[in-house]
Amino acid sequence: MNVFQTQVRPLPVADRWCVMAYYSLSPYAPDKSGRLLMAGADLDRGVGEVLVLDADRKVVDRFGSVPVTPSFWHTGLWQSWSRDGRYVYYQSGTHREPRVVRRTLSTGQESEVAGDMEGICPAGEPGVACAHGMLYAAGYGSGHYRPELSPFPFQSRDAHGMWNVSFDPPTSRLVLSTQQILDSHPHRDRLLEADREIAARLGPGEGLTLMTYCVRWNNEGSRCLFYFGNHCVDRSRGEPRLAYVFTADRDLRDIRLALDFGFGRYGVHWSWQPDNERLIGYGPDPDHPGRTCLAEVRYDGSGYRRLSGHASGGHPSVSPIDDDLIVTDEGGVGHGNVLFLSRRTGEEIARIALPKNTGVPERGQRDATRVCHHPAFSPTGDRVLCNTLPGRHATCAEILIA
Repeated sequence: MNVFQTQVRPLPVADRWCVMAYYSLSPYAPDKSGRLLMAGADLDRGVGEVLVLDADRKVVDRFGSVPVTPSFWHTGLWQSWSRDGRYVYYQSGTHREPRVVRRTLSTGQESEVAGDMEGICPAGEPGVACAHGMLYAAGYGSGHYRPELSPFPFQSRDAHGMWNVSFDPPTSRLVLSTQQILDSHPHRDRLLEADREIAARLGPGEGLTLMTYCVRWNNEGSRCLFYFGNHCVDRSRGEPRLAYVFTADRDLRDIRLALDFGFGRYGVHWSWQPDNERLIGYGPDPDHPGRTCLAEVRYDGSGYRRLSGHASGGHPSVSPIDDDLIVTDEGGVGHGNVLFLSRRTGEEIARIALPKNTGVPERGQRDATRVCHHPAFSPTGDRVLCNTLPGRHATCAEILIA
């Protein structure tokens, strides 16, 4: 495959600020119809909707009228396909009172359940979700700790964690709490010691802002990964950054600690590779202590190794048809870049500059002035979908690979 022969194909939608769901969730319909899912915001009204595009990239359906939250500028409404392409699931409500909607595309009928989601499991219902709004209440997207926006008090660790979400009948049930994960955590004693230090300094009722977040499924839906920690907690709280990547089977029973990014170890953006066994992301460089690298690990935590010295902390994924081909992204002066890397050599193969902000300095905020490219391979491997921001309205674009 010669990835130097690429073509960028923008997919603008009139008067809409468009973004796809997270790169680890395929926006391409599983029924091979060529349809594509996006979310689009009306900037003047502050309302978001789901958009369905056909194989010719024309909008053929649109639905939902959801007030835009900070999360929208990052991942839209987490719009995702059912495994047969009959339904589309999407977020509704607010961070504090989230709802999940399932829409039957052929009839327009919708069902709704209290709860949250970050995409449905590729194997179908039930979905597994965390309280997405807790990330933003902790400080993600703003840098400010705002516990009043959280659907649950952070210290009520028996009340939040991971839920099963299904629609026949509509059900949302907590199946694994944050407290249960803490109780069985390999680093439990050290975490509790840090918890006591925070409580002693910030006062009664305080502690680490522990939560679960970022459920990501492998392609066949047999396993998921999820994070446990405090992610982008407000630095003014003085908490150590804690991020542990666990994997679990479909029933959340075979739970393994795959990656440890707590107490000074840095790592971000881990997701599954097409073989459904290995994870890829950024973490400590085993060959150069103190540096970050692109790396992989098996779901049980074995086999951690460096793939490339590339250290942007972007969003990497692997081609479904070429195990050597990796795509990731990075920022840049005045724009960002989508990069293709070789697993075999670790070297850069191609680099494509794409706009990712409106010129406003990026400070980690989540608003309409910036996007993350989030490059995602199509199931056929002949294209990569990513977000761009060429002007007032963000636009998804396909990079066609010859």
